[in-house]
Amino acid sequence: MTFRTLLVSAALIGTSTAACADIGDTQTITGSDDVKLTATHLETFDKPWAMATLPDGRSLVTEKEGTIWLLSAEGKKLAEITGGPEVTERGQGGLGDIYVPADFDQSGEVYISYVERDAKDDSLSGAVVQSATLTLTPTGGTLSDMNRVWTQSPKVTGNGHYGHRIGVSPDNYLYISSGDRQKFTPAQSMDMNLGKIIRLNRDGSIPEDNPFVENGGIASQIWTLGHRNPLGLDFDAEGQLWIHEMGPKHGDELNKIVRSENYGYPMVSNGDHYSGVEIPDHETMPIFEAPSVYWVPAISPAGFSIYKGDVFADWKGDGFIGGLSSQALIRVDMDAEDGPVEAGRYEWGKRIREVETGIDGAIYVLEDEEGGRLMKLMPAAE
Repeated sequence: MTFRTLLVSAALIGTSTAACADIGDTQTITGSDDVKLTATHLETFDKPWAMATLPDGRSLVTEKEGTIWLLSAEGKKLAEITGGPEVTERGQGGLGDIYVPADFDQSGEVYISYVERDAKDDSLSGAVVQSATLTLTPTGGTLSDMNRVWTQSPKVTGNGHYGHRIGVSPDNYLYISSGDRQKFTPAQSMDMNLGKIIRLNRDGSIPEDNPFVENGGIASQIWTLGHRNPLGLDFDAEGQLWIHEMGPKHGDELNKIVRSENYGYPMVSNGDHYSGVEIPDHETMPIFEAPSVYWVPAISPAGFSIYKGDVFADWKGDGFIGGLSSQALIRVDMDAEDGPVEAGRYEWGKRIREVETGIDGAIYVLEDEEGGRLMKLMPAAE
């Protein structure tokens, strides 16, 4: 597997004109690839975290403090979804991902991730994934039949690196990304599900063909290990799972997920510890799976969507990554001759938390933090 360092230079920086201050405003964004996009401000949120599109064109947005919004097909708030989990926002934790499986029209099932505190020690926390039935009305909806399908274990101190991204594969397995909780070594421990990609049946039971199922216990959940903080997860058109994860100080990664492989953290990374202590690069220890792409300087990736629409015909199959510290939407050519490579960067001075492809073929992004806007990206008129 190939990998490369991508350095930020003047050539990679896009430009933007006329900021969208009010809902309905538009602006033109010129990417580093000279592609011009029209960005339309659809709605505004407080600390939005995730977005999911419903089959009827409406969508759901989560806010870290616990609210789940139902949006119209035009991206406007209709109402809060009731019946969701009670959460306490702290640090990077709170309400997280929401995922709508392909069979939602038949099952009504969605998946939700959030962070819970330990009942006996409030300093301890961990992520949880629950399934639920979402019953929709023309202007709202309710969650019921909440069922815990996965728990991050063990609960530990600190309020970072939960990961807790969710996806259902084309062959109907539930995948969950679990961060290392800023504890480093659990990513290599088979007795903990921190720093792992998890594979389960949809009801939370263990698939018989998981690679470490004979080990029993937590190890039976594990699909891959050696991850740091995976904050983006999607499947390509062939059903291949890809995830991205934040490196330590630089060295952010895009990884092709291969059954049972070890991705090396914290033994290897193309970044270093924030303390200044160097970490050996992947190439020094080829026993570990190397990233397909890595970034130095860091982009701080969050949110990931592999484009499957028709509006941007030339971009079908490309991966779109939200950048926090880089304040950019980053396009990766997944089918480049020598392996995936960054192909475009689109900037308008905001941290990007989430990326989603709409059923209309538009690209939707959520900006981070309070006042985070939902932006719809379309090709600019020539």
